[in-house]
Amino acid sequence: MYLIGEQPPYAEKLIQDLQQIPARLLADLAPCDEPIHIDAADDIYKVINHSKLYLLKSGLLHATIDGKTLFYLQEGDLIGLRQGLNAAPCTYLCEEPMELLPYDRQTLFSHIHANSQRQELFTQYILGQAALMSDALARTKPAEIRPATGFRHFEANAELIRQGDEADHVFIITEGHAEAFVNGIKVGDVQKDEIFGAMALFTREKRSATVVTSMPTTVMMIPKEQFLALMQSNPRIAHSLIESMARRIDLMNKELTHFKQLAADGQASEK
Repeated sequence: MYLIGEQPPYAEKLIQDLQQIPARLLADLAPCDEPIHIDAADDIYKVINHSKLYLLKSGLLHATIDGKTLFYLQEGDLIGLRQGLNAAPCTYLCEEPMELLPYDRQTLFSHIHANSQRQELFTQYILGQAALMSDALARTKPAEIRPATGFRHFEANAELIRQGDEADHVFIITEGHAEAFVNGIKVGDVQKDEIFGAMALFTREKRSATVVTSMPTTVMMIPKEQFLALMQSNPRIAHSLIESMARRIDLMNKELTHFKQLAADGQASEK
């Protein structure tokens, strides 16, 4: 996948990383049928079987809205994941020959969910695709009313989220590092490729921690409605993500309890 126009370096790096994921997801899994060759199509979803997913083996697929191309899908991309991914309906067309390798949807998903590493890769892939699509859609609007989606770059010591605020986005660090604080006490680190800010969307509660960059950092921002739609269309991924976040929260709570105990011990020794 690549977007129209000049891209900032962090978007180019993300696209390169995402481009390598489908091959890793499909490792050791054979196509369910012979390759499909298409000379041209004004809507690819009128041609392909909706019960299958496809690896774009060769060719170029245009993603358009109202006849305007927003981005391209290219060799190595997965086709057929559009349910839940798009913030607006896109038409996918090809103007030149293309080759698709078909995979049974349920078989592929079972293959992905049988392995935790593949689950994490798939989550990274669909969220990355969603962020890129949001960025492409945002670019169609005038700068003064453009929504805060896609990518943002922050300098060190910038607040990404604040404890007690309403939750309206999920974030993924594409470059950089951040730290999480509860009531002013550091309770953990947020690393590159880590998803954060999602638990408040699931629970519909306010932010439980403040996250601050510790160095120049670039994040993907996915709007609440789009993220929840993604999770509804991929319930196993949502379950895996919730389990991962629950473990992280448990570690944060233990860290916070540890710091409180140290503070209490220090006060007792001063008396």
